[in-house]
Amino acid sequence: MIERQALVAACDALLQPQRFKDYTVNGLQVAGRPGIKRVLSGVTASQALLDEAVAWGADLLLVHHGYFWKNEPVAVTGMKQRRLKTLLSHDINLLAYHLPLDAHAALGNNALLGERLGFSPSGCADGELGEGLLWLGAPPPGLDSRALAVHVGERLGREPLLVEGHRGEVSRVAWCTGGAQDMIMAAAEAGAELFISGEISERTTHIAREMGISYLAAGHHATERDGVRALGEWLSDELGVEHRFVDIDNPA
Repeated sequence: MIERQALVAACDALLQPQRFKDYTVNGLQVAGRPGIKRVLSGVTASQALLDEAVAWGADLLLVHHGYFWKNEPVAVTGMKQRRLKTLLSHDINLLAYHLPLDAHAALGNNALLGERLGFSPSGCADGELGEGLLWLGAPPPGLDSRALAVHVGERLGREPLLVEGHRGEVSRVAWCTGGAQDMIMAAAEAGAELFISGEISERTTHIAREMGISYLAAGHHATERDGVRALGEWLSDELGVEHRFVDIDNPA
């Protein structure tokens, strides 16, 4: 068993959330029991994931998407009340890291997506590795946009949506997990011929076609499964807690 304060301090030291201007609270969002033996991780603190935590007897729930987002309603009613009641009535801690977990150079969503897809990172377009969110690199050689779409689908287990703005072999890619489709212009300006994120907006199609960059919407959930799982495994290795990752299916 480890004290909650020590576990949170270890995560904060690793991810350094104070460096990020985020849309939510990074770190401990809901306090539960002070001693931690079991950590259950997942992408989003949905009711389904909360129920898994209760059934498994987790002391702490570790997620990428927690609560208390900027501009969300503050009243604790309806779905929010049910979720918080589940945590509080079972004395379960909720620990969440958003942008810090996207950016981390080793355990972050972007780092691990690049690794899963076999990309060779060369840096970030918007900061140093470990701080920037728009990653750049080289894909496996000899692939055009359509072949890369097949490759990404095979690696993620989810067929991506392709907007083919670039013709021919792709030698430079950019990626940012989650809902970063509006980074497509910065990706094109950084010289990428293909950009990967999770979601797509109506405007994304026109930008891709007009700027000559292909776009792959590979799934918000599908592109952000690896970071929180890796953080949970790190906690298990470093602090000796029992860890289990639960993947709640999400087609978005």
